[in-house]
This record gives sequence, C-alpha cells and structure tokens, in this order.
Amino acid sequence: MKRHWLLFSQVVTVLVAIWFVLVTLKPEWVNRPASLSGLTLLEAAPSATGVAMPGSLSSAARLASPAVVSIATMQAKAAKPDLQNDPWFRFFYGDREDDSPQQGLGSGVIVSPEGYILTNNHVIDGTQEIEVTLSDSRHATAQVVGADPDTDLAVLRINLDRLPVITLGNSDTAQVGDRVLAIGNPFGVGQTVTGGIVSALGRNQLGINTFENFIQTDAAINPGNSGGALVDVNGSLLGINTAIYSRSGGNMGIGFAIPVSTARQVLEGLVRDGQVTRGWVGVEPSELTPELAETFGLKQTEGVVITGVLQHGPAANAGLRPGDLLVSVAGRPVKNVGELLTRIAALPPGERVKVDVIRRNQSLSLEVTPAQRPKTKGPR
Repeated sequence: MKRHWLLFSQVVTVLVAIWFVLVTLKPEWVNRPASLSGLTLLEAAPSATGVAMPGSLSSAARLASPAVVSIATMQAKAAKPDLQNDPWFRFFYGDREDDSPQQGLGSGVIVSPEGYILTNNHVIDGTQEIEVTLSDSRHATAQVVGADPDTDLAVLRINLDRLPVITLGNSDTAQVGDRVLAIGNPFGVGQTVTGGIVSALGRNQLGINTFENFIQTDAAINPGNSGGALVDVNGSLLGINTAIYSRSGGNMGIGFAIPVSTARQVLEGLVRDGQVTRGWVGVEPSELTPELAETFGLKQTEGVVITGVLQHGPAANAGLRPGDLLVSVAGRPVKNVGELLTRIAALPPGERVKVDVIRRNQSLSLEVTPAQRPKTKGPR
C-alpha cells in the first residue's frame, strides 16, 4: 500500500510540474480560445471587481471626476467693423456676414452641495449665457455669483439636487514631485483625466494675473481645461487649472493651476460679501537689483526693496522707510515683488502682523496692521 501511495504522489508531482511549465511558457495551449466567426481570441482570467492595478490613480479619478463639469458659454454677437461696407475691404477680405454669437468651452468644479462652482474668470467673462453639463449628463443654466479678475477666478451657481461635491485639499502641503491629475473638458471632446506631477510651486511674475502663486504641473492641460480640477492622489482639489505655456496652442508639459488656498479665499469672499477682501500696507516695492543694492548699501541678495512708502499709510505708521529691504511677511520669506504682493494681499485687514526688514545691513522686526486694499490702483 505504501508503495502504491508513493507511486501516486510521484505521478501527481510530475503532472503538476508539467502544468506549471505549460502555463508559464505556452499559455495559449492551456487557455481555452473563444472562436468568433473564425477569429480566435485569448481571454484573460477574470480579475476581482473594483481592484485597481498597482500604482493606479483610478480611485482619485473616480472620487473627483463627478464634481468636474463642462461649461458652455454664449457671447454677444461680434460687432461688424466699420470697414465692412468699404468696397476695397470687401474685395480683399470678402463678405463677412457671420455675426452670430460666439461659443466658448471650459470647465468648472462643484465645491458645495448648494451648487457653487469654481471656474476661471476668462471662461465666463463677457458671456450672455452659461450652460453647465454634469458628468451624469444633467444640464443647468448657471448664474454668476461673482468674479475676481485679479486671480482669474469666478464663482457660478446652479440649481440642481443631489450634486457631487469635490473635497478641498491642502495646497500648502503640496511638494514638488507629488503625483496629480488634471480633469476637464479639453477641446470639447468630453471629460478627460490626465496625469503628471507637481513640477514647481509658487510660480509668479508670469504676467497672467495680478496675484500669482501658481502650481506648475506637467499633467496635460489643453484649451477647454480652463477652470477644471487639479487633484491629488486622494481625489482632493489642489488647484484650478488656468493656463499653459505653449508655442503651438496645445500642451507642452507646462501648465499652471491656482492653488486651492487662493480659490477658497476668493470663493468665501464672493459668496459672503460679493467681493474679495485683501490686505494693503501702502508701499511701492521694487526688485532687488545690483544697482539698487549699491544705492542703498545692501549686501543681501534676496528680498524686495521698498522704494516708496505712502504717508500715513499702514507701512508708514509701522515705521517702514524707503530703502528698507523687506525679507519676510508673517514669518514667510519674500524673494520678489510677486511674492510680496501675494503675501500682503492674503493678510486679514485689521490684524497686526510682523514683517522683517534689513535697514543699513541691520535686521529689524516691525509690526504692521494692514488695511483693506483699495479698488483703485495705487501703492500696494
């Protein structure tokens, strides 16, 4: 009996070994082919439902995508040029009778169950009608709650129930190299998800907005993505996709998003007060150049030179003087005028804050109480 059992176990071992070799080296001999009109197909083994591939960001896309909407706008009819009736103009350029309303496409993000949507101001600026399409194909006409051209943000509102809402993330903790997804409606082809990383933080001096503090990403962003979501690996909103650097009009791997920290401030201000309240101290800043450093006898290489101080303004009352090199605001360093402008604008009016300056190569700490930033242009 023992001899027979030993023989049986050896046979089974050999068969299992042969099966393993066939599965590894010749799977087509083992898998049962499916025949369809003479076409032979190899069917993969079924996988567990809902299980993502290793490294997949499908859960983040699944969480965030329903809250990203497509925005279609209708602009006023284009005015005919005065030369339209000139015969020479018509000879060279032909008849231009098409003065129909112009349509535009963009994206937006639902940020509250009450129907508030964040998007870019340039998406809805100058439009007559705004139609929002949800990922579940529902449509609604949107009303403009308010806009903030200084940050190129706008807030819309739609009246629908059971709205999907995105979770707001923390852009202040984002780091270069973090994986991100860009979700929007590029070229009007429908909702699209692209992936990449955070390429840089705090981008400014790009000449796009008054207040610039962009997150740079290599996730593909194209026309129509404006106002869409930049999300982290958890599906939380990191920023509002706004602009790209491109020589062709298409993606070149350099896109910019407004951080959610800025977007939240604009959202709350427009919904609560109808405007965005920003800090203002009354200084005229300039970039630190070798010439200015020599003029004011400065040895430092980073900071912003205060070339003018408004009399009786918050900065003057705090003791700031022309020639001071401002190096930090509220404990956060400033390296250029763009950063200083953003730092000051984020200060709550009426709340005292510490600023660090270099005066005649000596460090000083002063306390300034910002006022509300005037709407008219003037010292910052």
